[in-house]
Amino acid sequence: MRRSSPFWALILLLAVLPTTGCLFRTRPVEETYSKAPLHESSQAALIDSINQQAEKIRSLQATVDIDSSVGGAKKGHVTDYKEIRGYVLARKPAMLHMIGLLPIVRTTAFDMVSDGQAFKLWIPPKNRFVFGRNDVQTRNSDQPMESIRPQDIYDALLIRPIDPEHDIAVLENGYEILHDSKGHRVLQEDYELVVIRKRTNGWALSRKIVFSRTDLQPHRQYIYDEQGNLSTDARYASYKDWDGVGFPSRIEIFRPREEYDITLNMLKLEINKPLRDDQFALQQPPGAEVVNLDHPQPQSSAVVPPSNSH
Repeated sequence: MRRSSPFWALILLLAVLPTTGCLFRTRPVEETYSKAPLHESSQAALIDSINQQAEKIRSLQATVDIDSSVGGAKKGHVTDYKEIRGYVLARKPAMLHMIGLLPIVRTTAFDMVSDGQAFKLWIPPKNRFVFGRNDVQTRNSDQPMESIRPQDIYDALLIRPIDPEHDIAVLENGYEILHDSKGHRVLQEDYELVVIRKRTNGWALSRKIVFSRTDLQPHRQYIYDEQGNLSTDARYASYKDWDGVGFPSRIEIFRPREEYDITLNMLKLEINKPLRDDQFALQQPPGAEVVNLDHPQPQSSAVVPPSNSH
């Protein structure tokens, strides 16, 4: 049987491929694998390390330098705020008090507290006092500070334990892209705990905790809302021993939907120091413009009558 000419053309092409250079081009890959020594662990050991760390820390008191930025693709530009001195108090189960001071003059830029259910925010430069439930979202680009919730800071600051009654954690062997001293991309293997949580309408993605294989510490935490949207992307770096507890010296908290980013650089940190209830109190200042986010806001900037509850 006569073979067709396309068949012979294919045979001829295969015969000349190894001898011709015009059909091949070898090029280096952009990424290389990290040569850093990596540690081994297991799903059970990583879960245990998260839960032990959560058990060790009952409260913290920190002096921090705060770098923050507001804006992004939605807003069309980014505004950076650098070197704001701040103070952070946190006490379990869900209390947080955070104060930021303006550069140079060191007067209060913001003061906010949360008891885990509701929050209060005082912004002296705007003479504005805002309060409401933690789950009320505003995403007001004209008032970026009002998009910040103390509870979001708390959840990123203190990684919650993995509760076997409500959580299922699955281990994934992944990798992260780093950069070496020359700026080249480097691939480094990591461990990722994917946490599925039992919610009112079924099981849903809750968190992803990324462990570096160089020290087996959490270096990143993704937190998701009940609809599966990424709500917080937190990064942890430069772990140090603070009062016998390993804790990151740098925490970056990015909220993609509200388009704000807060980085806390720890200058001083005290773990498990007793904190009183009145250290988490914030009173409404006289004469301040009051905004209750639990109720629809008027279109004008008229002052809302003060609330009797503090």
